Amino acid sequence: MSDMIRVEVIANRSVQEDFFEALAEAGAGTYYTLFPEVQGAGNAGPRRGDHIWPEENFVYVAYVSIDEARAIRAVTDTLRSAFPDEGIRFFAVRGTDV
Repeated sequence: MSDMIRVEVIANRSVQEDFFEALAEAGAGTYYTLFPEVQGAGNAGPRRGDHIWPEENFVYVAYVSIDEARAIRAVTDTLRSAFPDEGIRFFAVRGTDV
């Protein structure tokens, strides 16, 4: 499976619908795992889902080809431009032979 790329997108839940609509338009990222409510802290600040820090993130994980990973990256970059304060992050790791 060394030709597969693990893609992770972490973002504020407020952009989740926009993210999935953009993926559908791009025809990318069809098969995935979604963690719909996650908490953490990053450059955009804490996301804890409580009364002090009420926002939460989602995490999207997919194993895709390099071309599909690039399409998901393009979607993420577009969303980051449209929503610069929502802490949208893209990560990719290439698989290795075991």
